[in-house]
Amino acid sequence: MEERPDHRVIEGIVEPGSRVLDLGCGKGELLLLLSQGKNARIQGIELNPKAVQECVKGGLSVFQSDIESGLSEYPDQSFDYVILNQSMQEVKNVDYLLQEALRVGGRVIVGFPNFAHFKARAMLFLGGRAPITEALPHRWHDTPNVRFLSIRDFEAFCRHKGLRIVRTVYLGAHGTVVCLPNVLARNAIFVLTK
Repeated sequence: MEERPDHRVIEGIVEPGSRVLDLGCGKGELLLLLSQGKNARIQGIELNPKAVQECVKGGLSVFQSDIESGLSEYPDQSFDYVILNQSMQEVKNVDYLLQEALRVGGRVIVGFPNFAHFKARAMLFLGGRAPITEALPHRWHDTPNVRFLSIRDFEAFCRHKGLRIVRTVYLGAHGTVVCLPNVLARNAIFVLTK
């Protein structure tokens, strides 16, 4: 399986030997990468039972649970990093989940598809239809996404909630995006603290 660019970025952010909780970890590809590449002490939470089975088969520590119900079973600051990669846009109560993630982790890594990418804008403007792009591959009726946000939306949310952005990485089709990320980046990765 080809390593995803967002996974490589997150691996570069996580310090060796860190305690990591991945919320919405899917089949555990990122957890495995962090475990092997960073010697991280990893744990995942995933709702999909088939994905949980895949994780367990691969020897990963993953619990089947709904991340929206909170992280009350975890004590404060029990992880160095909490990851919400490509799962935050599927959550109904983002504010609550981010507050919980910041309670149990020192830093929260958030990755999401940028709905304001120029291809999505063009499809909506020129075609008059909900966009389908590499970063937003589902049709409107079968998408797991309940939120469609842009980089600027998330930056404004963080300012409003008093969340500190300590690092950003914007990913395009051919690597990182430096100029006009809200238009040119397919995906964004933010590192947050309180």
